[in-house]
Amino acid sequence: MTDIPIILLAAGQSSRMGGVDKLMQMIDGVPLLTRSARSAQAVGPVLAALPPKPHPRYDALSGLDVQTVPVPDAAEGMNASLRAAMRRVSPDAPAVMVLLADLPDLSSADLAAVVNARKTHPDNLVWRGATAQGKPGHPVIFDRSLFRQLSDLQGDDGAQQVVRAHQGKVHLHRLPDRNALLDLDTPDDWNAWLKNRRLK
Repeated sequence: MTDIPIILLAAGQSSRMGGVDKLMQMIDGVPLLTRSARSAQAVGPVLAALPPKPHPRYDALSGLDVQTVPVPDAAEGMNASLRAAMRRVSPDAPAVMVLLADLPDLSSADLAAVVNARKTHPDNLVWRGATAQGKPGHPVIFDRSLFRQLSDLQGDDGAQQVVRAHQGKVHLHRLPDRNALLDLDTPDDWNAWLKNRRLK
């Protein structure tokens, strides 16, 4: 376990799913959101950014040791979630991990590996998961010195502008396959992922 808080971004609208909530899609008998939260809580304390209540996603986290963070302005985009969650992060935390909730192949071992990369590459400010081929993905850990920048973000491009501003201080840690990048945004994405999973 780490003392680094993990912000689980789960307030999006699943706008490309044709009216279906992708985070409530079932995998091995549990919603994807539950699966993602369990992976995160095995590594550190979790802050889950969610749409305003009432919403089924709260039920998906019921019984888990996860602090829910309602995001009243979630429609603005990802940065509204980051701002809301950062208000719950202690300024004394050494760093914060930002994690998308719709990455089904990302495991607790993957998250722990990026946490460990922070220890083995201490001269950086950002530590980021990458595919086996080195393409940047998730999770992303930000040093405490970047908390103000994360808290002031506007719009819907996530924390990419913070990463870009410190490009020379970013460590990429390669994770297996496409674990760090494979998200499921559309019904076709889901069908392809489930088919591939059955073939393994």
